[in-house]
Amino acid sequence: MAKPHDGLIPGTLSLLILKSLSYEPMHGYALSKWIGQQTGDLLHVAEGVLYPSLHLLEREGCLKAEWRRHETGRRAKFYSLTERGRTRLREETARWRRSSRAVEMVLAPGKG
Repeated sequence: MAKPHDGLIPGTLSLLILKSLSYEPMHGYALSKWIGQQTGDLLHVAEGVLYPSLHLLEREGCLKAEWRRHETGRRAKFYSLTERGRTRLREETARWRRSSRAVEMVLAPGKG
């Protein structure tokens, strides 16, 4: 059985996390749900993949985290972008767009 993150180009999950958090701080479950909704449920990010990525981005200074209560009253770790995270989002978005244009040029010659 395929894993939920199979087929993602390396770095894609980080880009999706950074973009998601550019709208508002979120806890992990909300983040995973948001990505699923935005992709029409084509992408499902499992906890075992999401949390290591969140922790790595936090260690790299792209995210900050704080414990808060969410709508159910339970405590959750909310993640938000730092200035470094916003810069990385801009850089990674530009890189992704260049790469996807290049791949599309190969897949559909004459249309690029």
